[in-house]
Amino acid sequence: MEYTTLGKTGAIVSRIGYGGAAAGLKNYLHAYDPTDSDDRKHIFESIEAALQGGINYYDTAPGYGNGESEQILGAALEGVVESGSYPLFIATKVNYKNRGELRKQVELSLKRLRREQIQLLQIHGDSYTSEQADDILQAGGMAEEMARLKEEGLVQYIGFSSEDNNDSVFRFIRSGMFDMMQICYNFIFQHPYEPSRPFGSLLEAEKAGMGIVTMRTPTSGTFQRWIQMVNPANTFDYTPALIQFVLSNPYVDVALMGMRDKDIVSKNLALCSDQAGRIRLDDLHERYV
Repeated sequence: MEYTTLGKTGAIVSRIGYGGAAAGLKNYLHAYDPTDSDDRKHIFESIEAALQGGINYYDTAPGYGNGESEQILGAALEGVVESGSYPLFIATKVNYKNRGELRKQVELSLKRLRREQIQLLQIHGDSYTSEQADDILQAGGMAEEMARLKEEGLVQYIGFSSEDNNDSVFRFIRSGMFDMMQICYNFIFQHPYEPSRPFGSLLEAEKAGMGIVTMRTPTSGTFQRWIQMVNPANTFDYTPALIQFVLSNPYVDVALMGMRDKDIVSKNLALCSDQAGRIRLDDLHERYV
């Protein structure tokens, strides 16, 4: 397993992380029910394979199946303190819409995760309006409340997640209030990183010393569906190349992936170890010969 330091947190984390959305969301991308005993068994087996392979970063959220993902990870990781000789790193999230119940949200997550402390607490967001950013960053706002939970020791680090790359994301980075960000970045959605400018939230977060975690690594099936549309007879599996594309970015600390099956975990572990499969992104974006 390849490891790196998660920005200014100093935490050592695996380059690939176990994405908990696939564990909690019913029929997300594929037929699946977190309450089905057989489906649940496969998830537990995949988590065990991830632990054996040295994956120590586990991402989840109450919004993934109304707490189902947190409950599954809590049961599967109960009593586990490390993986790959490094401390286990569990990241969960809080809903901005329920910001008035921040402490209650965290206490419920701790109960479901069967933990006394959460390593990383993030604001769970897809896109933030300017007004929402104002509210989060204002004196006494959600960011300050999260910082207080950090001071109390309920959480170690705080951050935010976003599908977007709008001004609110850059404001969060510039605020200096967050330890890390989780952003959507992959071969299809490259908006956080434009190396030929250069421009993007990955670059700004790196300058700020923040940890950087990316989601939707294999594009959540978008690239594969496009290939099927334009070339129905295609039989090539692009998934390994899509994963290697994200891991090739020097600013990405952890690339999250949903892994419902232990065989998928094994394939992803092999990809992470195959550094010969990485590419130079500067070469990819070169326009002149």
